[in-house]
Amino acid sequence: MSKKIKITVNNQEYQVLADQTILQALDNIGFRLPRLCYHPKLSNDGACRICIVEVEGFPNYVTSCTTKVSEGMEIKTNTSELRRARRDILELILDSHPTDCHTCENDGNCELQRISHGIGVKTRHFEGERKKFDLDLSSPSIVRDPNKCILCGRCVRACREIQGVNAIDFVGRGFGATVSTAYNSPINESVCANCGQCIAVCPTAALSEKYHTAELFRELSNEKKLKIVQIAPAVRAAIGESFGLKAGSAMEKQTAAALRKLGFDRVFDTQFSADLTIMEEGSEFLERVTSNGVLPMITSCSPGWIKYCEQFFPELLPNLSTCKSPMSMMSSLIKTYYAKKVGKDPKDILSVAVMPCTAKKYEAEREELKIDGHKLTDIVITTRELGWMIRSAGIDLLTIKEEEFDNFFGSSSGAATIFGVTGGVMEAALRTAYEQYLGETLINIEFEEIRGFKGIKEATVKMGDIDLRVAVAHGLANAKALLEIAKNDPQRYQFIEIMTCPGGCVGGGGQPYAEPGYLSLDEELLKKRASVLYNLDRAKTIRRSHENPEIQRIYKEFLGTPLSQKSHEILHTKYKKKLPQGIYRK
Repeated sequence: MSKKIKITVNNQEYQVLADQTILQALDNIGFRLPRLCYHPKLSNDGACRICIVEVEGFPNYVTSCTTKVSEGMEIKTNTSELRRARRDILELILDSHPTDCHTCENDGNCELQRISHGIGVKTRHFEGERKKFDLDLSSPSIVRDPNKCILCGRCVRACREIQGVNAIDFVGRGFGATVSTAYNSPINESVCANCGQCIAVCPTAALSEKYHTAELFRELSNEKKLKIVQIAPAVRAAIGESFGLKAGSAMEKQTAAALRKLGFDRVFDTQFSADLTIMEEGSEFLERVTSNGVLPMITSCSPGWIKYCEQFFPELLPNLSTCKSPMSMMSSLIKTYYAKKVGKDPKDILSVAVMPCTAKKYEAEREELKIDGHKLTDIVITTRELGWMIRSAGIDLLTIKEEEFDNFFGSSSGAATIFGVTGGVMEAALRTAYEQYLGETLINIEFEEIRGFKGIKEATVKMGDIDLRVAVAHGLANAKALLEIAKNDPQRYQFIEIMTCPGGCVGGGGQPYAEPGYLSLDEELLKKRASVLYNLDRAKTIRRSHENPEIQRIYKEFLGTPLSQKSHEILHTKYKKKLPQGIYRK
C-alpha cells in the first residue's frame, strides 16, 4: 500500500496517498474539480485544462489530472484568478460549439452543459466561426457529429485502451482538428466494432447511437401489424437509472407493463431464447469435445466481438459457435414458428428488440442473419432509447402496476438471466453441458471462478473424465490478450466466452448514462447492475436452461432436437473474414 504524505489544500492540511494525482487526491478528500477529458478508467493527457489548480512554487497553473502530489505541496483550488481562468478556457471551448442545447441528444446528460453551469458561464464572450463538418450517418449503430467534438480524446482512448480497436483518432490541425476514422472514411467502412463505448465516455453528443424511436413510434400506430417486442436481461437491470433510481434496481415487470402501454401486442423475454442458445451452444460444445471438433469453441452472442473477430482474428472463425445470438434466435422464431402459429404473414409482424447494446443495431442488418432475404429483427432500440420513449409517452415507470411477460416466449431459467453479465453465458452453458454429459445433477451451479470483473478469468471444471478448461474475457482489449494466449497454446482452453463491453451487457454502449457520481466503466456501477441479475437468478425456481418447460415444448413441437436440421436452419449461422472498406479509399 502506498505511503501517506501531507499536503495543504486551501490552507488546510490533509493526508493523502503518495501515488495519486492532485485530481485523485482532491476527489478523495472532498474537493471535486471540474473535468472534461479526465476519466478514471483511461490514461490522462490533460487535454481540456479545465481541472487546473495553483501549486506553490509552480510558475503557471498545473493540470491536476496529470500532476502527482508530493510531500508538503500547497494547492489552491478556488481563487478568483483560477475561477476566471477556468471560465475563460471553457468559454473558448464553447466558442465553436453548437448552440442547439435544447434539441441536442445529450440535453440533460451533457457534461459540458453541467460544467458550464457549475463554473458560472452566463454569457458567451467569444462568438467565433462555427465548425462545419458533415455528420457521419453511415453506421447502423453510431452517429458521429464532429461539430460537437471538444477534442477531449476520451473516445479515442476508450477505443484504444479499453477495446483495443483503434477505429478513431485525432485528425487535422488547429480549427480543423477533430476525431475521425482512418483516411476520414465513413465509420461503417472502418474497423469500428459498433460497441458504443465511445458514446458512453463522450461528454457531449459528438458520438451518439443512431436513434430509431421516431420510426418505432410510427410503427406502433400501424394497426395492420402484430407488434412484438423482446427485452434483453441487462435492460431490466439498468432501465430504472433512466428514471432516477439508484443503480441496482430491478425493473423487470414494470418494463413489461410499460411496453404494453407503449402499444406492443406481445411482450416476450430474450431470456427465453438465451435458454435456447444454451441448448444449442451446449450441445455444439459437447459434440466438438466428443468428436474431435475445433477447439477452443468461442461464444458468439456478442455482435461487436463477432465483427472484431472477422476483422482481426479471421483464422479463429472456425472456433466460433455457429449459434445466433439470443436476440436473433428469438426474432427467427417470431418470423417462422410463431408467425405460423398465429396465422400471420411474417411481413405483417413487427419484431422489435430492446437491447443494452448499440452493436445489436448492426447485428439486425447483417445479411447472414436474414431468412429468405428478410430481416428478422425489424428495429433495435437501446435501453436509453426505451427510457426516453416511456417518458415521452407519459408513462410513469416508477408507479406502474407490474405485469408478467407473455407466456409463449416469456418463460426462462435463472441461467438465462445471468447472460447479461460477464461470465454468465459460460456459467449457464456449464450448468447444462455438465448435466447433459454426465446425466447427473450438478449440485453447486454457481461458478465463482468465472464471476467478477477481472479482465480475464480462467477455471478448470471437473466433468467426469474431462478436465474442462475454460476462460472468460470482457472488453475487446482483454479479448485480444486472451486470444493471443489461445493461439500460442491451442490446448490451454476448450471453451471461451468473450463479451465486447466491460462487465458484459450490463456495461453495454446503449445503457443509461451514468448518474452523477459515477462514470461509464465504473466497476461499482457494473457490480450493482450485475447484482440484479444474480439475485433474479437465485429467485428462480428453475435455474438450468434445459429444465425450462417452454424450451422442452418448442423442441417437441418445432425444432426436434438440439443441432437438428431445423435448428440449424433457424438458429445457426456462419461468418466470414471481413476487411474494412475504408483502408482502400484513395
